[in-house]
Amino acid sequence: MACTSCSTKDGQPKGCKNNGTCGTDSCNKLTVFDWLSNMSLPNGEEPFNWVEVRYKNGRKEYYLNTENLTLSIGDIVATQAKAGHDIGMVTLTGELVRIQMKRKKIPTDTKEALKIYRKANQKDIDIWQKARDREESMKVKARQFAIDLRLQMKISDIEFQGDASKATFYYTAEERVDFRELIKVFAREFRTRIEMKQVGFRQEAARLGGIGSCGRELCCSTWLTDFRSVSTSAARYQQLSLNPQKLAGQCGKLKCCLNYELDTYLDALKDFPKVETKIQTEKGTAVCQKTDIFKGHMWYAYEGEWMNWHKITTEQANEIIELNKKNKKIASLEEYANDVLEETKTNFENVVGQDSLTRFDNPKRPRKRKNNRSKQQNTQSKNNGNNRNRNTNKNNNKRRKPQRQKSNNGPK
Repeated sequence: MACTSCSTKDGQPKGCKNNGTCGTDSCNKLTVFDWLSNMSLPNGEEPFNWVEVRYKNGRKEYYLNTENLTLSIGDIVATQAKAGHDIGMVTLTGELVRIQMKRKKIPTDTKEALKIYRKANQKDIDIWQKARDREESMKVKARQFAIDLRLQMKISDIEFQGDASKATFYYTAEERVDFRELIKVFAREFRTRIEMKQVGFRQEAARLGGIGSCGRELCCSTWLTDFRSVSTSAARYQQLSLNPQKLAGQCGKLKCCLNYELDTYLDALKDFPKVETKIQTEKGTAVCQKTDIFKGHMWYAYEGEWMNWHKITTEQANEIIELNKKNKKIASLEEYANDVLEETKTNFENVVGQDSLTRFDNPKRPRKRKNNRSKQQNTQSKNNGNNRNRNTNKNNNKRRKPQRQKSNNGPK
């Protein structure tokens, strides 16, 4: 159950002792913080009797607590399945479950609601753990069977039901696959009920996880739950270069983050005229070459003079287009382009005396090698200096007067 530091014993989490939500591994994958856990309900209010239960790879289901069990986050429970029972971990209780079900449009008054049977005992956990230990070896064999049958599909993961009566095979494929023969091989080899479920490439990336080009964990594996379609028009509206290597994520599809700021760009583009609209002037017809969404500027060039661009604002462009609709022409774009002042860039001086941040970007200058002649001159000058010092020492010794020797005889 969960990560290695939160292993279970008798159905109760241990390790970090944080009720199975340690924040280090898949314990809290796509979970919601229960900020209402320390608050009591008003008098007369009954607690919401639905519970959120998480299974492998972040899959979550909602169950009705008909037995009124006292459940808390991290409890392992036995839940109702279409055939048999399943084992999962409670991730959310109380009023926040009502909000999550409303957000996911799950009805609470349905008669086909699945129920929670009981808290899982040690026997249930042992059967569930043995079944999960078989999943990795089965996945290797299943992939080999798919290759032998030459099916264009990839078995991405296997999930056993809690009572080990059914195995769900998740696979990815670009086209429709006829896997009827594959199911017969699986049932004959693994001796269990088989269910095949196709997942998209985005769901596959969310299951594997990883680090994106922004340096953070993938959104699909941390908080993103609804995978909306992303088209190349989202990149065009944001004036991004249509480079598939930069716009594609680890799943091979366009990045989900292209939709995050798309609505803001669409609101800003409402004030811009269409790029295809040409401006009629007495000097000639002008065509839009470039737009700046943040500053609200547009660049136009006359037909035949494509190198000379004239910058005007969006208000001026709309004004000229309205005049053209009334069969009126302006003299030239230069009249409007002169009104757009260029913003002067302030160059701040280095008053603190710090080194430049680009000092390492400059290439190092090669050191000048000394000539051999200069080396010979230096050695000759050193030798001459030593000889002079020796001659001066000899002359000094000659000039010194000899000392008188004392006689050993006494006075006569």
